[in-house]
Amino acid sequence: MNTDKKISWKPGNMLYPVPVVMVSTKRPDEKPNIITIAWAGTVCSDPVMVSISVRKERYSYDILRETGEFVINLVNKDLVFATDYCGVKSGRDCDKWSDMHLTELPSAKIAAPGIAESPLNLECKVTQVIPLGSHDMFLAEVVNVTVDGRYMDEKGAFHLNDADLVAYSHGEYHELGELLGKFGYSVRKKKE
Repeated sequence: MNTDKKISWKPGNMLYPVPVVMVSTKRPDEKPNIITIAWAGTVCSDPVMVSISVRKERYSYDILRETGEFVINLVNKDLVFATDYCGVKSGRDCDKWSDMHLTELPSAKIAAPGIAESPLNLECKVTQVIPLGSHDMFLAEVVNVTVDGRYMDEKGAFHLNDADLVAYSHGEYHELGELLGKFGYSVRKKKE
């Protein structure tokens, strides 16, 4: 194969890397569940909104439709094994919280718990569900954020990049790496 030129390939979801997150859900009077999501993202800053896309056949899909709320739990290096497990096992068949020794973190504004071991938890209320084909997109407003105090400094700044966050790329989990620059560095005036 000639590797010195571009090759046209079949259409596919190749926008990688993406965040990998664990989304926690809960119906009233039932145990909570966790689903691993790679199709998640920011969609608006005012109001603060996110999206997750979920297949209709997933156990959490009906919970999301019925309750209209969920928690996005960011994944760090310590949570990779649990993240993978929660992505391949179904809440219909097991208790992922117990199996992975995860701790429910009570939410401030919704009934679904967060995952205490996650460095950051986004409590979300669904505003719209958009059918797209293989997945439905759940647009949601972020109504509360919980952060792990280990990543706060004495001035009240949150150092999320110190949490060993993980990204998902083409079927693999990767720890985020070396800092290459900060927003706006390409146009900043250099000190003489």
